[in-house]
Amino acid sequence: MEFYFLGTGAGMPSKKRNVSSLAVIHPKMTWLFDCGEATQHQILHSPVRPRKVSAIFITHLHGDHIFGLPGFISTRSALEGTTKLTVYGPRGLKRWLETTFEVTGTRLRFGIEIIEIEDGMSFEQEGFTVHVKALEHRFPAFGYRVEAKEEKGVLQVERLKELGIPSGPLYRDIKEKEEFEWGGEVYQSIDFLGPAKTGKIFTILGDTVPCDAGIELARGADVLVHEATFSDEEELHAYRFGHATARQAALVAKEAGVSHLLLNHVSARYVDREDVLLTEAREVFEATDLMADHSSYRIKG
Repeated sequence: MEFYFLGTGAGMPSKKRNVSSLAVIHPKMTWLFDCGEATQHQILHSPVRPRKVSAIFITHLHGDHIFGLPGFISTRSALEGTTKLTVYGPRGLKRWLETTFEVTGTRLRFGIEIIEIEDGMSFEQEGFTVHVKALEHRFPAFGYRVEAKEEKGVLQVERLKELGIPSGPLYRDIKEKEEFEWGGEVYQSIDFLGPAKTGKIFTILGDTVPCDAGIELARGADVLVHEATFSDEEELHAYRFGHATARQAALVAKEAGVSHLLLNHVSARYVDREDVLLTEAREVFEATDLMADHSSYRIKG
């Protein structure tokens, strides 16, 4: 699973960072989280394929998180995208998108479902469970916790061969079914599988001050993506505008017990001195990276 950052800036584009958008690329799916202005331009220089994007998750309706959405959706259609697209986001998203498409005469080649989220909502999307919670920002904002299902362990081929079972279609049945028959005997499939693989968990938080909801969404996650708009010197300013500092993001990661913290949503005032953000965060939580546009992070599974 790859986290590919299309835009890591805050508020408005800068020469080094575009506004918010993140692609999560998995063999089973490609999703976008937020779609700020010029996201489709960033995609041109990325491994993301618009036709393969099956879901988009919007954290909140500030322009730096959604102004690229109509353009991306239109481009997906122009590139012969025909599979269904599901878009999740706060109340008002459906009206805004439908009005935009109507006024501009946009006609899509695929079905689109726009689902407006609420605090506490949980749902399934392509085999993953997604949990939603309201965060604390100066505008309604949400975070997403995505949980992959537990995977069965690796088939213990040598043990099967000891029973005289040759490789073939029966191996698939053993992996997928609870029991199988061989030589007049019935066996439990689990006895021929290695330890189950725990499903990966990742959490994407929108703009927010540190809050209990963010910690709850991130609890035990393999990856937490958290804004780091400001440094310690701007802590009061950050709170006034509903944002977090890099150190505060690290404290959330530490409290939640995550494995790795990825920082984004960086103010343009830190151009050429962004290291201060990473230093402050790592003083609290060492397993931290400060992401840039077109940077990526991979986890297995």
